[in-house]
Amino acid sequence: MFFPILLIIIITQRLVELVIAKRNEKWMLAQGAFEAGASHYPWMIAMHAGFFVMLIAEVVLAERELPIFWPIFLILFFIAQIARFWCLFSLGKFWNTKIIILPGTDVVRKGPYQFIRHPNYVIVSIELLALPLLFSAYATAILFLFLNIWMLTVRIRTEEQALKEATNYTEKFSLE
Repeated sequence: MFFPILLIIIITQRLVELVIAKRNEKWMLAQGAFEAGASHYPWMIAMHAGFFVMLIAEVVLAERELPIFWPIFLILFFIAQIARFWCLFSLGKFWNTKIIILPGTDVVRKGPYQFIRHPNYVIVSIELLALPLLFSAYATAILFLFLNIWMLTVRIRTEEQALKEATNYTEKFSLE
């Protein structure tokens, strides 16, 4: 019973985040923003949707049990959720699931962004490992570890290039 309840909470959270992202996107585009990396965005959505499909399939069809150390993964996942909200609130209207850049804007350097350049990607990586490991879904954890690494190599490169070209990103993060 724990698995379906947690899954419903997580999927509901993601759907709410998509509504927030759409609202932020609309506001940013009205301010003159542009989208970078639109070609890889559908692949990212497919990857995240596939993650939940495979997680459900592996846990349900393989009748996975909670491992003895499941509380560690649950705590790690909940810490990631707190950090996720910290990212969302720190970026405010600039937070999005897409790479939306508002030219001439100062890059956000508060919250977790004062410590690392891409904290939300770190958090998503933790979630993609902690959640399947919480339910002994080892195939899901391994496959999506590698898919996420691939996606992040594309996404971070695209995002940083767009930020360098249109904002004070290089100056704020002392790049190059």
